[in-house]
Amino acid sequence: MIADSKTSISMRQQAMLNSPYDGRIAVRRGEWTGVTTNMAPGYVQGNLAILPREYAYDFLLFCYRNPKPCPLIAVSDVGNPKLENLGKDIDIRTDLPCYRVYRDGVLEEEVTDITHLWRDDFVTFVIGCSLSFEKAILDSGIRMRHIERGTDCPMYVTNLSTNPAGPFRGEMVVSMRPFSPQDAVRVTQITSRFPTVHGAPVHIGYPEMIGVRIEEQDFGVAADIQQGEVPVFWACGVTPQNVIRYAKPSICITHKPGHMLVTDQLSGSQSML
Repeated sequence: MIADSKTSISMRQQAMLNSPYDGRIAVRRGEWTGVTTNMAPGYVQGNLAILPREYAYDFLLFCYRNPKPCPLIAVSDVGNPKLENLGKDIDIRTDLPCYRVYRDGVLEEEVTDITHLWRDDFVTFVIGCSLSFEKAILDSGIRMRHIERGTDCPMYVTNLSTNPAGPFRGEMVVSMRPFSPQDAVRVTQITSRFPTVHGAPVHIGYPEMIGVRIEEQDFGVAADIQQGEVPVFWACGVTPQNVIRYAKPSICITHKPGHMLVTDQLSGSQSML
């Protein structure tokens, strides 16, 4: 019985790493609470922002005006925690490994289930995530250090202003991955094919030009830049977690950076709204 149990767990873990549905079930059961880096490679992963209805139109307009950091892939009906267009049996209350709860723009807690917090006036926004295009980079033969280490990539608040909408305004957040100059050109070409998950980089090299100190990431895990490498920066769906500091909605629930919603949609597909 013990041997069978161990075999079963191993099979579930393998399925979780390859199947977005099995990965979500593992998350829902509490079997996986870590980052979703390299989970279900080739499938779209999403950043999360849940807001009361009174803020929904302004946030929708904010995303429309800032498609690089906030490419929308789904918006729910009011009060509906299900997102059938993104995948089988998705329940936004349980299917992310870790959530952040902000009140009046201040982070109050991190939880692994938001069922107890759910309200009938909530609207869910799912924003494309750059983890979605990483398989295409790997398939081209280019390695990424954070994947080899099983960590999330570093993210930084920049000095790049977003286009405001209602109370939502602030600076763009970017994710960073280091590459050789030759590979930086290639990954720019590759990721430009994925506009619904941030597309091409917004900046390459010279981090100080966008207000970034490489050794002081705001989110994620630090990444060393080795000799001969340059930092490559993509717009990031963690941007809403920066702008709500200014908007100060009564409540906003997001994902913990790196702990994404894994969908059933293949990367490279067009808008899924």
